Amino acid sequence: MNKSLVLRANSLPAVSDDFSAYTSAIADIPTLTAEEERELATRLIEHNDIQAAQLLVIAHLKFVVHIAKGFSGYGLPLVDLVQEGNVGLMKAVKRFDPKYNVRLISFAVHWIKSEIHDFVIRNWRIVKVATTKAQRKLFFNLRSSKERLGWLNENEAATIADELNVSVDEVKRMESRLFSNDVSFDLSNSDDDNEHYSPSEWLADEEMDPSMQVEQDDTDNRRLEALTKAMASLDDRSRDIVQRRWMEVDDSKKPTLHELAAEYSVSAERIRQIEAQAMTKLKKFLVE
Repeated sequence: MNKSLVLRANSLPAVSDDFSAYTSAIADIPTLTAEEERELATRLIEHNDIQAAQLLVIAHLKFVVHIAKGFSGYGLPLVDLVQEGNVGLMKAVKRFDPKYNVRLISFAVHWIKSEIHDFVIRNWRIVKVATTKAQRKLFFNLRSSKERLGWLNENEAATIADELNVSVDEVKRMESRLFSNDVSFDLSNSDDDNEHYSPSEWLADEEMDPSMQVEQDDTDNRRLEALTKAMASLDDRSRDIVQRRWMEVDDSKKPTLHELAAEYSVSAERIRQIEAQAMTKLKKFLVE
């Protein structure tokens, strides 16, 4: 096992103490190879090796930060998003099983996002609007400073920023927070706009097991790869007949035996024989 990873595990700063130091410390932590990852996961499952679990978590902390940054637009502190994502990572490590031949990060990303989603929903209505003295002054004076009902233009925003000694960006952010419409936690049943989602739809599905989804996706990919190789083993005519007779999505476009017979200048019975032989060869190839 990589000794530097073991040393890092014992010297990392806490997320909440100094976030910049934390991100710098985890940035160059070496990524585990598939073999190292499998070895640690096996130690955890078979021997309940806590250090193995710790090393699996440490090696994937930088991925949590990367995922958490995708949720920064909600106005919540990045350090809090990372902490929640780390909780999801630890849950994933606890449930990870290497026998499915799937990398940990592919499995853990569902758990990481689930924890962050829950945190965002829990804090949807309590995001801090003003945290500094200048922002609080802006908060209480912005509404009275607006000269019209519409959104501020660049000149108006610049004037207010100069008067209240804040940046133009702060004025625009505060205006957005103060005058945007609230988002309903649950959309009504009559809402037919499928392009918009309420916060409740981001909650984790308790009946959904991410490991099962990853396993199913992996199985589907393996089947597709095997089928592609099997089709490549056929001659051109056989492959064309199978593709058009069995893989055409639109049933109206599937040719009949007589149509293919006319195209290849053979009898319909010969087309049936070629199709049957090709299907037998495909089944044998896939079984092997």
